[in-house]
Amino acid sequence: MSPFEHGEVFVLDDGGEVDLDLGNYERFLDVTLTRDNNITTGKIYQSVIEKERKGDYLGKTVQVVPHVTDEIKQWIQSVSSVPVDGQTRPADVCVIELGGTVGDIESMPFIEALRQLSFSLGKDNFCLIHVSLVPVLGVVGEQKTKPTQHSVRELRALGLTPDLLACRSAQPLIGSVKEKLSQFCHVPVENILNIHDVPNLWHVPLILRNQKVHEAIIKQLNLGRSAGPPELRDWTQMAESYDDLKNSVKIALVGKYTNLTDSYLSVVKALLHASVACSLKPSIQWIAASDLEDATATSAPDAHAKAWETLKGSSCILIPGGFGDRGISGMILAAKYARENKVPYLGICLGMQISVIEMSRNVLGLKDADSEEFNSETPSRVVMYMPEVNPSFVAMLENAGLHFVGCDESGKRMEVVELQDHPFYIGVQFHPEFKSRPRRPSPPFTGLILAAAEYMGTPANNSNGHMEVIDPFLVFC
Repeated sequence: MSPFEHGEVFVLDDGGEVDLDLGNYERFLDVTLTRDNNITTGKIYQSVIEKERKGDYLGKTVQVVPHVTDEIKQWIQSVSSVPVDGQTRPADVCVIELGGTVGDIESMPFIEALRQLSFSLGKDNFCLIHVSLVPVLGVVGEQKTKPTQHSVRELRALGLTPDLLACRSAQPLIGSVKEKLSQFCHVPVENILNIHDVPNLWHVPLILRNQKVHEAIIKQLNLGRSAGPPELRDWTQMAESYDDLKNSVKIALVGKYTNLTDSYLSVVKALLHASVACSLKPSIQWIAASDLEDATATSAPDAHAKAWETLKGSSCILIPGGFGDRGISGMILAAKYARENKVPYLGICLGMQISVIEMSRNVLGLKDADSEEFNSETPSRVVMYMPEVNPSFVAMLENAGLHFVGCDESGKRMEVVELQDHPFYIGVQFHPEFKSRPRRPSPPFTGLILAAAEYMGTPANNSNGHMEVIDPFLVFC
């Protein structure tokens, strides 16, 4: 999946590389998912082909219906019985998200599989929520229901009738719009939900609770005896406390894919969690790494000047992961600026490797120091494919002040670097952003924000009773 097209590739605990939506589920629900929780067309077809090769279909003609649809249903039913919240018993409800748009050719086998599944499970065991957009056209200001009407008609033609409508809109839906949707989409007015724009994303569960979505789902699935009211007191306090924050922190994010911010979604969320834990609002300054390079000063002087102005005006610098050599020179310049000017710095994966290359070039004097990924011919390969940081250069770098304070069990793969005599200059080979949660911010990110607050002279409160804030250095000891 290209970051330019799909945004971030989220990595699960078991190493599964999946769509960023699964990261949203892990953060919002505080669950731990596996690669099996991500169903793709490729996985389904691969499984069907493997079964055919083994003779599981006894020589029958393999078709989309029933073989592909049966495989989808079996996968869903298998995964639905595996708990993801740390409990030992199966979950009461399995949430299935079918991505894409109704009518897309890619999703047709999945829609047919869900149609069959709804029939076999029965109405009391299946609740379909259709998500649709209610746009406002131009200066007229009228909320238009036609897109939703047409998508519901298309869905019903495929054999699925929504039990609830979740309507996205900029402003709350007016009453007549709900009534119109109810009439033309055959959905009760009380089952038409409105997810309108809110001050921050954490308000979404609250507006759904206020519209009694839980009662509609409980009624549809006949769970009245086992389900209680939603407990959202802490969540409410968290959402409202963010709205009350006054001070902000400028964070320079120097990356390759800054034109599509979803490419760094988990990093953005981790910065949000850490900033709120420190009673600050994050103000992310997006900087394309290539704009910092010397060559850009000639080819695009305005972009070059703006990038450096933004970098120098930020209270901390973060370089996230990435692949390829584009923008590497700009990242090295950003790391050098952070090191020399005592600006708090956090490098993740590639960002850690950048700190090693920068120190090697500008402190050790190894002008040809590079990563094997970018230049396999250089004699000063300070970064290798495995074990990442070249062990031959570790002692030299530590003597220069860049200490490797964390490594794997073998002691050969360097995982964490820290620069001595610097307020906060940390590089990590792993990806802490994937473990950050709204009330449990990732320690390296929390350390970065606390250091940034001190750098800009703004007091940061890291003793919020509803946030678990950990000393970032404890995880490295």
